[in-house]
Amino acid sequence: MSVSLYSGFFLNFTYHIILLSGIFLYLCTVFLKIEIVVGKFDVYRVDLKGMHTDVLKQEYLLDNQYFANIGSEDLQRGKVHASATITRTADVFKFDFHIYGTVVIPCDRCLDDMDFPVDITPHLIVKFGKDYSEESDEIVVIPEAEGMINLAWFLYEFIALAIPIKHVHAPGKCNRQMSSKLKQHTPKGDDDDSFDMDDSESLLITDDDEAPTDPRWDILKELKDEN
Repeated sequence: MSVSLYSGFFLNFTYHIILLSGIFLYLCTVFLKIEIVVGKFDVYRVDLKGMHTDVLKQEYLLDNQYFANIGSEDLQRGKVHASATITRTADVFKFDFHIYGTVVIPCDRCLDDMDFPVDITPHLIVKFGKDYSEESDEIVVIPEAEGMINLAWFLYEFIALAIPIKHVHAPGKCNRQMSSKLKQHTPKGDDDDSFDMDDSESLLITDDDEAPTDPRWDILKELKDEN
């Protein structure tokens, strides 16, 4: 009887040890992920309160990992260089940026990826205040008690605003199968300038061809049929 009692106690004790170990490992994983998420944009933080010179220069490389961390569906890849010259006048800081490189975005015509060059020189004014606020597109107030600004999202917004609403491949660079299908199913005179294939090219791919259908066209055709 005593042996059975001790065996039950041992099994119960072992079960709780295993359970607590699992909970501990889970919490460690959660806190590690939180630390990674919080720290992934640390490199873009600028300590304005601790700025002891009148002019400060910063350099950044916005690569695929940067765009993945931002988590935007519109801009997912790219290689962009960004420099920031920060000029301090009392408690006002002027940021002069030069952002240049290439981002990868979907073509509005054929949906294939396309390289889009970026070369912009935006500006930003940062002032100290009590609470965070945006006085305009170019003027930001940050809490003086913190004295920090993170440029990660500002850099992304500058790039996003530089991309036109309509962006398509250069003539002749679109996915030919997709362009041919779109031309066949678009009424004549409806956005005729959006196709870069002549009539002979458009006949290279027809409904009777055995080439596999691009699934993205199926989606576009469904949307067209609904209209």
